[in-house]
Amino acid sequence: MEQIIDKKFLDLLKSLDKVVTQNEKQLVIKAFNQAKEFYEGKILPDGEPALTHYLEVGRIAVEEIGLRASTLIASLFHGVDFENSDRANEITNTYGHEVAVILNGFRRISDLPTSRLSYQSDQFRKLFLSLVEDIRVVLLKIAHRLCDIRHPEMLDNEKLARFVQEVKYLYIPITHRLGLYTIKAEFEEKVMRFEHPEVFDSIQSKIKADKDNQEAFMKSFIGPIEQELKLHGMDSIIKWRTKSIPSIWAKMRDQNIDFEQVYDLFAMRIIIKSTAKREKEDCWRAYSIVSDLYPPNPKRLRDWITTPKASGYESLHTTVKGLDDRWVEVQIRSDRMDQVAEKGQAAHWLYKDKPEKKDAEEWLNQVRDVLENPGQIQFDAYKRSSSHANDKIFIFTPNGDLKQLPGGSTVLDFAYEVHTQVGSSCSGARVNNRIVPIRHVLQNGDKVEIITNKKQSPKHDWLAFVATERAKSKIRRYLKEEELKEAEFGKELLMRKLKNWKISYSDDIINHLVKYYKTTTSIQLYHDISTEKIDLIELKKHLVALSAEDKSPNAKPAELTHEAGVEAKTPAKAEGKDDYLIIDNSITNVNYKLARCCNPIPGDDVFGFVTINSGITVHRTTCPNAARLRERYSYRFLLVKWRESKDNPVFQAAIRVSGVDTLGLVGEITKLISNDLKVNMRSIAFDTRDGKFVGKIVLQIKDTDHLEQLMHRIGKVQGVEKVVRLD
Repeated sequence: MEQIIDKKFLDLLKSLDKVVTQNEKQLVIKAFNQAKEFYEGKILPDGEPALTHYLEVGRIAVEEIGLRASTLIASLFHGVDFENSDRANEITNTYGHEVAVILNGFRRISDLPTSRLSYQSDQFRKLFLSLVEDIRVVLLKIAHRLCDIRHPEMLDNEKLARFVQEVKYLYIPITHRLGLYTIKAEFEEKVMRFEHPEVFDSIQSKIKADKDNQEAFMKSFIGPIEQELKLHGMDSIIKWRTKSIPSIWAKMRDQNIDFEQVYDLFAMRIIIKSTAKREKEDCWRAYSIVSDLYPPNPKRLRDWITTPKASGYESLHTTVKGLDDRWVEVQIRSDRMDQVAEKGQAAHWLYKDKPEKKDAEEWLNQVRDVLENPGQIQFDAYKRSSSHANDKIFIFTPNGDLKQLPGGSTVLDFAYEVHTQVGSSCSGARVNNRIVPIRHVLQNGDKVEIITNKKQSPKHDWLAFVATERAKSKIRRYLKEEELKEAEFGKELLMRKLKNWKISYSDDIINHLVKYYKTTTSIQLYHDISTEKIDLIELKKHLVALSAEDKSPNAKPAELTHEAGVEAKTPAKAEGKDDYLIIDNSITNVNYKLARCCNPIPGDDVFGFVTINSGITVHRTTCPNAARLRERYSYRFLLVKWRESKDNPVFQAAIRVSGVDTLGLVGEITKLISNDLKVNMRSIAFDTRDGKFVGKIVLQIKDTDHLEQLMHRIGKVQGVEKVVRLD
């Protein structure tokens, strides 16, 4: 077996003799010997050594596509595991950067998920082509898949079905664009044989059954043409074939006819040996000879010589009527044109003067732009242009769907591309199975699974790193809606405060405050109140001062500083503190304290309870003990109201915070309380279990409005699900 492998390699090496340098030839030999070591002991499903497969891929790349040394070396190594960085470095150092680029690109496109290729073939082809720096990667992949599809017995049913789908939706369109028509035709036959075996076998049988008649007909048809060409001194070769089975079947379907009614079953090719200067003239002379012998169908003339196809294909096509009114398609081209038609643009450089001085892969200069711009003909670079590298990227969803985004897009851009709600609740992603933050910039071909959190919401700083207009628009819309919600909360808070201060709410007051605080609208004013950018204490002082200056009946200091509905105005002393309660006026010089069971604070509805030894204890009306005390000791109850204090005393309140545990959550909450809201914490305790957290925070706050604002802001922290006040 080793001798057979060596012979295959030597035959392959001979085909490279005229197109590679001695140096390159030695590298190819070295690569073959090293590949022997890499694949030693590895066998194919049919028991053959694995190296035979890689040699066959290399042979297709060199002999059928026209590639050279670098691609042949890559074909020998493309089955090697390069996870080992030392081995990858060894290949690069020994065989050069180009081989490494081809291998890396080949591995990358081989990892692309193709399960949904049929639904998005156009986008997938764009991604496929945009992923590689060197178009030889794509051509090596074509050679590899052609080798696979030629040996279906080596594949299980699932793999064969997947490869056929790839060939149908990816490689056939690409080979068509490249002008690799021979390979394209073979791909089409393999696909049809797999998808419609009965139709394929039926047409094939009919062709075989009529083989003798076909040969006799074509011999009598070609004879006169050969004689006339010789008489005119034209050196030519004439070939003929029955059209491909997929081509015949396409005509049967398109025209809704039977096999016997397909009028141009045959295609004949006249290949003229001509110089570059005379080849067009010679082709038209040959056309004149054929059309004199057999009447042409003028509607079927195709002049691809005057205007070549974007792939570089050049040929004259006509359909003429032969004996028994049977139609034959005739293709007329020069020897050079025929080589280009067979191998695409690869063959072009075989006809350059002194080709050994040319870059062995220079023909690839036009390929990428031909693929991406089929309407153009002349191009410059075959390697990926840096100016276009980041124009667009293609990203896979977990289900294998493709999303197209502009270059530089982040995880957050992708999330909004999937769905607005997914974007708004995005907290990160798994990119190629690695967890990354929302700012992570995506690369072409990434597979992205978005991670969401129901407590997550868009922030202003998101606008600084998203790239798509869709994401920016959705974030701005959400922020505007949230601003309106915050403004509504601020409006309610201001109205409640004005009521407490005995100041009537009016448009005049709001317009004055808008001007005073230099906000653009009343909505911004309310928003700034809600987010504590405007201090309500300062706001009150301003209104009181303004009211005093204007001596407005609506703004008497007495009315602004007293509570309505108070039973009496006799102050009682709070243990060591200034007066801030007003209790029943029948009680004088009585000390009181705030009950520890419910921790009342200004703004709470409260009552006083007369104890035997401790004076008066003030409870919240919602205190768990209130119902029991009222039932048993109703005669000890006193009416109590809060009074505004000039010195802004603070009171103690406790809250419970719970939600999903995330990194840095406690720090974010404490920073918000201490730095942003300027609230002192008496104690803080957090407990985490099974990814959830529960925390208790004891705070020093001014009143219920202050506490309500604080709880509102904490509730917006990412990861926080619930904030409640504790008794």
